[in-house]
Amino acid sequence: MARHLALPAALAALMIASPCLAGPGLVQVSLVQSVPAQSTYVPGTEDVPLMPGLSADEASSLIFDKPQGRIVEAAARGAVTRHAVMAFYEESLPQLGWRRSVQKSATASKSFEREGERLSLDFDGRDGNLQVAFTLAPR
Repeated sequence: MARHLALPAALAALMIASPCLAGPGLVQVSLVQSVPAQSTYVPGTEDVPLMPGLSADEASSLIFDKPQGRIVEAAARGAVTRHAVMAFYEESLPQLGWRRSVQKSATASKSFEREGERLSLDFDGRDGNLQVAFTLAPR
Protein backbone atom coordinates (compact mmCIF):
# COMPACT_ATOMS: atom_id res chain seq x y z
CA MET A 1 0.00 0.00 0.00
CA ALA A 2 1.43 3.36 -0.98
CA ARG A 3 1.90 5.90 1.75
CA HIS A 4 1.93 9.66 1.23
CA LEU A 5 4.19 11.93 3.22
CA ALA A 6 2.52 15.06 4.49
CA LEU A 7 4.28 18.37 3.93
CA PRO A 8 3.33 21.63 5.57
CA ALA A 9 0.76 23.41 3.43
CA ALA A 10 3.03 26.42 2.83
CA LEU A 11 5.87 24.23 1.52
CA ALA A 12 3.48 22.27 -0.68
CA ALA A 13 2.01 25.50 -2.10
CA LEU A 14 5.51 26.84 -2.78
CA MET A 15 6.53 23.68 -4.63
CA ILE A 16 3.35 23.63 -6.72
CA ALA A 17 3.36 27.37 -7.45
CA SER A 18 7.05 27.52 -8.29
CA PRO A 19 7.98 24.75 -10.71
CA CYS A 20 10.82 26.96 -11.89
CA LEU A 21 12.62 26.12 -8.63
CA ALA A 22 13.51 22.78 -10.17
CA GLY A 23 16.52 23.74 -12.24
CA PRO A 24 18.57 21.69 -14.70
CA GLY A 25 19.65 18.36 -13.29
CA LEU A 26 17.06 18.43 -10.51
CA VAL A 27 14.15 16.08 -10.35
CA GLN A 28 10.80 17.80 -10.12
CA VAL A 29 8.39 16.10 -7.77
CA SER A 30 4.68 16.51 -8.23
CA LEU A 31 2.55 16.49 -5.11
CA VAL A 32 -0.77 14.73 -4.95
CA GLN A 33 -3.23 15.91 -2.37
CA SER A 34 -5.08 12.94 -0.96
CA VAL A 35 -7.60 12.14 1.70
CA PRO A 36 -5.95 10.53 4.74
CA ALA A 37 -6.11 6.76 4.59
CA GLN A 38 -8.66 4.98 6.69
CA SER A 39 -6.75 3.59 9.66
CA THR A 40 -9.42 1.43 11.29
CA TYR A 41 -10.68 -1.75 9.71
CA VAL A 42 -13.38 -4.28 10.46
CA PRO A 43 -11.80 -6.79 12.89
CA GLY A 44 -10.21 -9.71 11.05
CA THR A 45 -9.70 -7.73 7.84
CA GLU A 46 -7.05 -5.41 6.56
CA ASP A 47 -9.08 -4.23 3.59
CA VAL A 48 -12.62 -3.48 4.82
CA PRO A 49 -12.72 -0.06 6.49
CA LEU A 50 -14.75 0.46 9.65
CA MET A 51 -17.11 3.37 9.13
CA PRO A 52 -16.44 6.36 11.38
CA GLY A 53 -19.11 6.34 14.08
CA LEU A 54 -19.04 2.55 14.42
CA SER A 55 -17.14 0.81 17.23
CA ALA A 56 -16.03 -2.74 16.68
CA ASP A 57 -17.11 -5.42 19.11
CA GLU A 58 -13.80 -7.29 19.26
CA ALA A 59 -15.27 -10.05 21.48
CA SER A 60 -17.77 -11.05 18.80
CA SER A 61 -15.17 -11.51 16.04
CA LEU A 62 -14.69 -14.94 14.51
CA ILE A 63 -11.84 -15.44 12.04
CA PHE A 64 -10.90 -18.52 10.00
CA ASP A 65 -8.17 -18.54 7.39
CA LYS A 66 -8.64 -21.66 5.27
CA PRO A 67 -7.08 -22.79 1.99
CA GLN A 68 -10.46 -22.12 0.29
CA GLY A 69 -10.42 -18.53 1.58
CA ARG A 70 -10.93 -16.53 4.71
CA ILE A 71 -14.08 -16.43 6.78
CA VAL A 72 -14.63 -13.45 9.03
CA GLU A 73 -17.64 -12.65 11.19
CA ALA A 74 -17.48 -9.33 13.03
CA ALA A 75 -19.88 -6.81 14.51
CA ALA A 76 -19.82 -3.08 15.17
CA ARG A 77 -22.29 -0.74 16.84
CA GLY A 78 -22.87 2.98 16.68
CA ALA A 79 -25.24 5.92 16.72
CA VAL A 80 -25.59 5.79 12.93
CA THR A 81 -28.36 5.12 10.41
CA ARG A 82 -28.69 2.25 7.93
CA HIS A 83 -28.73 4.81 5.14
CA ALA A 84 -25.43 6.38 6.33
CA VAL A 85 -23.79 2.95 6.66
CA MET A 86 -24.83 1.92 3.16
CA ALA A 87 -23.78 5.27 1.69
CA PHE A 88 -20.34 4.90 3.30
CA TYR A 89 -19.78 1.35 2.04
CA GLU A 90 -21.28 2.00 -1.41
CA GLU A 91 -18.75 4.83 -1.80
CA SER A 92 -15.67 3.32 -0.16
CA LEU A 93 -15.78 -0.38 -1.12
CA PRO A 94 -15.69 0.10 -4.93
CA GLN A 95 -12.44 2.04 -4.44
CA LEU A 96 -11.05 -1.16 -2.90
CA GLY A 97 -12.22 -3.40 -5.74
CA TRP A 98 -15.59 -4.49 -4.31
CA ARG A 99 -18.77 -4.33 -6.39
CA ARG A 100 -22.36 -4.40 -5.15
CA SER A 101 -24.04 -7.81 -5.52
CA VAL A 102 -27.35 -8.09 -7.28
CA GLN A 103 -29.85 -9.30 -4.73
CA LYS A 104 -32.69 -11.64 -5.58
CA SER A 105 -34.71 -10.85 -2.45
CA ALA A 106 -35.47 -7.76 -0.42
CA THR A 107 -33.66 -8.91 2.74
CA ALA A 108 -32.03 -6.61 5.25
CA SER A 109 -28.65 -7.95 4.17
CA LYS A 110 -26.58 -6.02 1.63
CA SER A 111 -23.62 -7.66 -0.07
CA PHE A 112 -20.54 -6.92 -2.14
CA GLU A 113 -18.23 -9.21 -4.13
CA ARG A 114 -14.54 -9.17 -4.98
CA GLU A 115 -12.10 -11.78 -6.27
CA GLY A 116 -13.98 -14.85 -5.09
CA GLU A 117 -15.17 -13.33 -1.81
CA ARG A 118 -18.53 -12.04 -0.66
CA LEU A 119 -18.98 -9.40 2.04
CA SER A 120 -22.44 -9.21 3.61
CA LEU A 121 -23.70 -6.44 5.89
CA ASP A 122 -26.65 -7.22 8.13
CA PHE A 123 -28.38 -4.69 10.36
CA ASP A 124 -29.93 -5.11 13.77
CA GLY A 125 -31.51 -2.45 15.95
CA ARG A 126 -32.83 0.94 15.00
CA ASP A 127 -31.26 4.04 13.51
CA GLY A 128 -29.27 5.80 16.22
CA ASN A 129 -28.46 2.53 17.98
CA LEU A 130 -27.54 0.25 15.12
CA GLN A 131 -25.50 -2.95 15.05
CA VAL A 132 -23.86 -3.93 11.78
CA ALA A 133 -22.78 -7.55 11.31
CA PHE A 134 -20.04 -8.12 8.73
CA THR A 135 -19.63 -11.57 7.16
CA LEU A 136 -16.77 -12.18 4.75
CA ALA A 137 -16.62 -15.61 3.10
CA PRO A 138 -15.59 -17.29 -0.14
CA ARG A 139 -18.26 -17.20 -2.88
